Amino acid sequence: MDTPVVLVGPMGVGKTTIGKKLAKQLGLSFVDTDKEIVKQHGSIAKIFEKSGEQHFRALEHEFLLSAISTNSVVATGGGVVTQENNRLALKGSFVIYLSTNGRHIASRLLAGRRPLLKNGIADWKRIYEERKPLYEQVASVEIETSSKSLNSVVSEIVELVNNRG
Repeated sequence: MDTPVVLVGPMGVGKTTIGKKLAKQLGLSFVDTDKEIVKQHGSIAKIFEKSGEQHFRALEHEFLLSAISTNSVVATGGGVVTQENNRLALKGSFVIYLSTNGRHIASRLLAGRRPLLKNGIADWKRIYEERKPLYEQVASVEIETSSKSLNSVVSEIVELVNNRG
C-alpha cells in the first residue's frame, strides 16, 4: 500500500478508536490529527477560545498534510472536510467515510469538551447534516457504522484496503 488510509466522519463516530485498531491490523503507523494538534498547541477548545476557528483550521490543514505524506492510517477531526484545501489534499488518499445514524453519538460526546457543540446533540445533528455532502465528496468508500460492531467495521475496512487496485 502506497497511499494513506484516511478516516473522515462526524464527531464521535469512532475515527480514533477504529483507526488505532485498523493501523494495528494493517501493520501501519497511526496518526490522529486532532491529538497531534493538542500535543503541540494545547486543547482544541483553548485554541478556539484564544485564536478562533480560522486559526485552528489552519493548524488542522498543516497537520493533515503532514499525516497524509506518510504511509499510515489517519484519523481526522470532524471538520477537516469544511476547508476546500483539505478536500483537495485528500484526493490522493484512500478516504473512508464513517457514517452513522447518530443513535449512539450522545453518549460518546458526553466525555469531551467540543467547542462547536454548545447545544449538545442538537448542534451535532445540525453540523453533521451540513457536512454530510462534504464527507461524501471526499470519500473513496462509505461505511455505515451504526448497526455494526467496532471489529466488523475494522474487518470491513481491512478487506477494502487489501482488495483495492
